[in-house]
Amino acid sequence: MQFVDLGAQYARYKDDIDAGIAGVLAHGRFIMGPEIAKLEAELASFTGARHVISCSSGTDALVMIMMAEGIGPGDAVFVPSFTFTATAEVPLLLGATPVFVDVDGDDFNMDLTDLERRIEAVKAEGRLKPKGILATDLFGLPADYDAIHALAENHGLTVWADAAQSMGGADGAKKVGTLARATATSFFPAKPLGCYGDGGAVFTDDADMADVMRSIRAHGKGTEKYDIQRVGLNARMDTIQAAVLLAKLPHFAGEIDAREAVATAYDRRLGNQVKTPGRRDGKQSAWAQYTLRLPAGRRDAVAAALKEKGIPSAVYYPMPMHLQTAYRAFGGGEGSLPVSETLCGEVLSLPMHPFLTEEEIDRIADAVVESL
Repeated sequence: MQFVDLGAQYARYKDDIDAGIAGVLAHGRFIMGPEIAKLEAELASFTGARHVISCSSGTDALVMIMMAEGIGPGDAVFVPSFTFTATAEVPLLLGATPVFVDVDGDDFNMDLTDLERRIEAVKAEGRLKPKGILATDLFGLPADYDAIHALAENHGLTVWADAAQSMGGADGAKKVGTLARATATSFFPAKPLGCYGDGGAVFTDDADMADVMRSIRAHGKGTEKYDIQRVGLNARMDTIQAAVLLAKLPHFAGEIDAREAVATAYDRRLGNQVKTPGRRDGKQSAWAQYTLRLPAGRRDAVAAALKEKGIPSAVYYPMPMHLQTAYRAFGGGEGSLPVSETLCGEVLSLPMHPFLTEEEIDRIADAVVESL
């Protein structure tokens, strides 16, 4: 059994994937080949975003957003502590300061009461200038962007989305990619929509911002290669990765439906036994992960019992950002973000991909219940 079964996916789409890669090998435009523009157009159509800028990774997508917004020294960017390192890493790379915020223990996304408390504290201290909120759609569920935008407007802040795990998700009729001023996603192979290496993209409706990010993506160039108008990055997506994504994209909506069916089956089997992932009315998760909260002290024992039965699991994440060595100087230490700290000792993610069978789901669920 696989935690994420990329082999099963490849077997289903093999002809299209192989043909796409072969097409790139034939024309030889490995950097910014025609598949790049085609992918950006199809992603724009899929999400409803007016502009899509592909790039080399989800992390570079975040960097491009922050650079385009002029984030730098003296600026405060509010980020959740219970997330992957890139969310906090990017402001620091540009000289800004991440301000860590606690999360909701039900859906794992940013806690808005704590967020407002942190914003007000930074304003009161006066050392940093609050600039924006970088919300993470953890495990695939979109954050509460309506409430975040309202809070941001009250405080004069910008909202950006770290949708590395939520591509394919939605809030009502609005799809991920259109819920913030700019949205970054990742196409890391294990993501809901993944390529065969590193890749990412930024989505925005702002044409001027999109033009700046296209420039940043290619060393800050203007209309000509050697017309350098700003400091930039080498952050282009490889054409082969675009070809892989183009082969997968027509199947993606169906895969999201299949992920939802898997999550619903897990809910049905486990909902009366353990704390299953929180849902929010009107919001569609991309189900990058299906993450349980287990009784205190039982998580590692359950993971070990599953492993003995040949069932993989994973811990996302074993330590919150504000307690990581690289970020301790920017956090409040142990006890400062109690929900994030508690979750790190309780969460366990089960196998999640569109090709899990009912028999496999039953086997996984039975093993979890037996190990409690």
